[in-house]
Amino acid sequence: MPPLTHRWLRFGDFTTAELYAVLELRQRVFVIEQASLFADIDGRDREADHLLACGEDGALHGYLRVFAPGIVGKAASLGRVVVGEAARGSGLGRALVAEGLAFLALRHPGADVAISAQKHLQRFYGALGFETVSQPYDDAGIPHVDMVLRRGAA
Repeated sequence: MPPLTHRWLRFGDFTTAELYAVLELRQRVFVIEQASLFADIDGRDREADHLLACGEDGALHGYLRVFAPGIVGKAASLGRVVVGEAARGSGLGRALVAEGLAFLALRHPGADVAISAQKHLQRFYGALGFETVSQPYDDAGIPHVDMVLRRGAA
């Protein structure tokens, strides 16, 4: 896979084409590939910071969004982590999460980071320092667990 450019955007900074690409990638992976009927457009994108990983041709290969503490819960949060099929196995998912965590550490020092992780990714997130803090639960037909990266915020 050729090198990717990572860019952070606020909702109002998206071009129409960028927003379309993000929504299309999330729909393709979360709704179609994973056969999970859920409201991906949940009204929270306006409150998030968005990380896009694009190829030299501008094609979107990966994405995630993060929230400041107090928006989704007490902790900061990270979610909608998605890697397109062509980039899977390249380490892009790990790179996106690492960049998301670095962004949150810079913007919200000491804030814990919460995620709702698909259960099959529990080990992946555990290797990045997240601890499981819930029993598995169903989220739109896919088993999930709540996980937290503790950074010492009170």
